[in-house]
Amino acid sequence: MKSNVMPSIVQIEANELKQLTTEVKETVATGMVQVKPVNTKTPSFGVIDMWNIRRGAKIARSDRRWTI
Repeated sequence: MKSNVMPSIVQIEANELKQLTTEVKETVATGMVQVKPVNTKTPSFGVIDMWNIRRGAKIARSDRRWTI
């Protein structure tokens, strides 16, 4: 296993460091018109869905047994 490890200190030029650390003044957009309505109902996985999956598996298993 190699034991060469890169140094953890990043060397960067002064002007690049200044550019990265400057504060950017941003404004939040107001008065936006929503084009597409948001779907408030989240899809849920219920007992009926689980029952359908199990039923489908039983049918597939029985079909496979008779096709051999």
